[in-house]
Amino acid sequence: MTLEATVSMGWVNTVIDVARRLGVAENLLLEAAGLPAGVLSRERWPIDFITRLWHAAEQCTQDSGFGLKVGAGVRPASIDAVSFAMQSAATLREAIALVQKFQRLISDGGRFQMLPGSRGTWIVYHPRQGRLAFSPHQIEAVLSAVVSLSDWIAGSSIRPLRVQFSQARLGPEAGYRDVFGCPVEFEQAFSGLLVSNEVLDEPLPQADPALAQVHEKYSAGRLAALERGAVSAEDLRQWLMARVGPTLPRRAEAARMLGLSERTLARRLEAQGCTYNSLVDEVRRELALAAVRESALPLSEIALSLGFAEASTFYRAFHRWTGMPPARWRKQRE
Repeated sequence: MTLEATVSMGWVNTVIDVARRLGVAENLLLEAAGLPAGVLSRERWPIDFITRLWHAAEQCTQDSGFGLKVGAGVRPASIDAVSFAMQSAATLREAIALVQKFQRLISDGGRFQMLPGSRGTWIVYHPRQGRLAFSPHQIEAVLSAVVSLSDWIAGSSIRPLRVQFSQARLGPEAGYRDVFGCPVEFEQAFSGLLVSNEVLDEPLPQADPALAQVHEKYSAGRLAALERGAVSAEDLRQWLMARVGPTLPRRAEAARMLGLSERTLARRLEAQGCTYNSLVDEVRRELALAAVRESALPLSEIALSLGFAEASTFYRAFHRWTGMPPARWRKQRE
């Protein structure tokens, strides 16, 4: 488990490509989203970055069917190596089970659940947003993508029996009919697709047990590598930035958030050349300098706001950070 949900660049690029086809240039979209320079060179994005991208695309394109178009534009490259494992699976049901197993390679922004019934199986999507509320277009894109990928894997048009969303309708009903080819309901208890059991269990044309085993092993290796790199010192620093206050977050709390023991967290941070305490010290230093420079609060109040039990302890730490007392450091910057 990570401190912050992330998403693969394949999914990010799918959103950007559809916006580009609708006349919104990449640089304008990123600017509207307020994303930092060089963001496209990252291996994965924090989930809030792509949420900002979705909201910007919604605003810039003014297209009520944007999410449906993104889902329809999903290709194997959009979902990383998982697509190859899916293509070699014996049935569509097994292919979707692989998505469940390797969901993190695509995105931490949600998970799928299959609820079998006598007539069909509900494929339910449970979104996991970050600090920012998801755009409803994100949910529509996911369900649209399930249909698009199912068509690609099966080699023929797959139509659900029924589709429903927990949110309100965004665009004309005709747009939903074109994508799903079945009744679509809104403001329901969950978002998902009901697919015939016969369709889900039909043998796939490119099923290859030996190749499926190879692709699944490769995806498992990719997932293990992602999990090993899940504890990023920078991510932990950002987490601390949002939580350092009069009461300092303890290492046990961070370890619990990550689903790790304190000892394992310590080892992984050590491998990155730092410790939990050194990160806390870095964050307190950054917050202290900003507070002393930018606010007129008494130094004693700043000390308490950063978890220092006494002002004298804060003064000693500040002198260690800057080589001078906080009052003199503040005066030099007036």
